[in-house]
Amino acid sequence: MYAHIEGVVSEKTQDAIVLDANGVGYLLNVSGATLNAAPAVGERMKLYCVLNVREDAMELCGFSSREEKRMYERLRNVSGVGSRTALQILSALSVRELSIALVTGDAAALTRVPGIGKKIAQRLVLELRDKVEDAELTGQSGAPAPRVSNDGPEAEAVAALISLGYSSSEAAQAVSRVSGQASEPDKLIFLALRDLGG
Repeated sequence: MYAHIEGVVSEKTQDAIVLDANGVGYLLNVSGATLNAAPAVGERMKLYCVLNVREDAMELCGFSSREEKRMYERLRNVSGVGSRTALQILSALSVRELSIALVTGDAAALTRVPGIGKKIAQRLVLELRDKVEDAELTGQSGAPAPRVSNDGPEAEAVAALISLGYSSSEAAQAVSRVSGQASEPDKLIFLALRDLGG
């Protein structure tokens, strides 16, 4: 129903933004990443939207990028993951960090998110690992990606292999197979390339 809403930020709370669009205030639940990307109150912002309709309520969720919106929709399609849980995941992990955790099968990274237990983390990996797109792993998209202070050597190695022409799944699987043999990105890339070369 709503593709996006553009307006003036009239209010920001811990987990929501109110956008004033032509005199109508839209309350949008957001992730921590979108909240951090939001400008100051009084400035304009565009949020991509998802409308959730339940028996007892309707809620709008807003995202600063199309990539975050797509990832949210995928998370919501996993049994046991509700809207609030999906937003918590996107608050704790950037789209890139989450994508790398999914394709490398790193369920432990997901269990560090409040409310995510081992079973749901494994279900997320199982159902979503093949749905991650290359742009989500490299962080290269039309929208500015949030800065990540420490992506980790595995993340750097996966991104490097993708830039060399390997698919996201090939790169992630190769790095996953050699991740215990080195801790520096350069060595991981070398070992993964040797693994891919047979």
